[in-house]
Amino acid sequence: MEIIHVPVMREEVLEALKIKDTGIYVDATLGLGGHSEGILQQADNCTLIGIDRDNRAISIAKERLKCFRNVHLVRDSFSNIRNVVHDLGYDRVNGIILDAGVSTLHLKTEGAGFSFLRDEPLDMRMDQRQKLTAGDVVNRYPEKELASIIYEYGEEWRSRRIAKAIVYARKKQSINSCKELADIIQKSIGRHGRIHPATKTFQAIRIEVNKELDELSNAIDAGAELLEREGRFCILSYHSLEDRIVKNAFKKLAKDGMFKIITKKPLVPGAGESKLNPSSRSAKFRVGERL
Repeated sequence: MEIIHVPVMREEVLEALKIKDTGIYVDATLGLGGHSEGILQQADNCTLIGIDRDNRAISIAKERLKCFRNVHLVRDSFSNIRNVVHDLGYDRVNGIILDAGVSTLHLKTEGAGFSFLRDEPLDMRMDQRQKLTAGDVVNRYPEKELASIIYEYGEEWRSRRIAKAIVYARKKQSINSCKELADIIQKSIGRHGRIHPATKTFQAIRIEVNKELDELSNAIDAGAELLEREGRFCILSYHSLEDRIVKNAFKKLAKDGMFKIITKKPLVPGAGESKLNPSSRSAKFRVGERL
């Protein structure tokens, strides 16, 4: 399967990193290697450490980056960035890029269970080694906990109605596919406007399955400690929950005298990029610098 991957805000990321020819850079969310490739193209002698939980992403990025030197690709969670870097023999790095969005690979790979548009098993695991799946969340979580997750992680005000409909449906038979779940949600709250009614609920379940918000918070804390003086931490987020975590974490680091915030307000994609790459439209880009 050929997957077309356009890295979000590529030029802004590369400029913000202030890439040095012999620097060490971490792409903490490697994906298909778009940002990593840009870094390596700018500095022949730099070292690139790429981290991803998905072995499929590692394989694809390895092929994409095979012509470059000094590349280390590691299958791990980005929250474990400190151990990954130290295990490779490095104490500090000159820059980190973390793209918190869902990988193109996850959305396009058949059977991954991320899309409400496909009739495939409810999975949503970014790391196939973990046990918890979207099917477990949908079929086993108590109604109250489901409603809370949908409300908090999906920012869906109709969460109680959706949770009630899910629990009612699963009493008859287990909910096994993305399409089944999407249909249940649509029947419970109807469809209004262009956005599919299952969008927020699927986001919430995905966040719960992969513990995305905890991962992000832990990655920022660990990554900040790894940076050399004047090293840059660049983070792309795609919804308010993520952006709030990044904003508050950077503020705390600045208050503690560890960081200088480079982007007082988050940068967003230009009109041209948003048109050419619709998945970038909700992106917010924040940059901090180690003091």
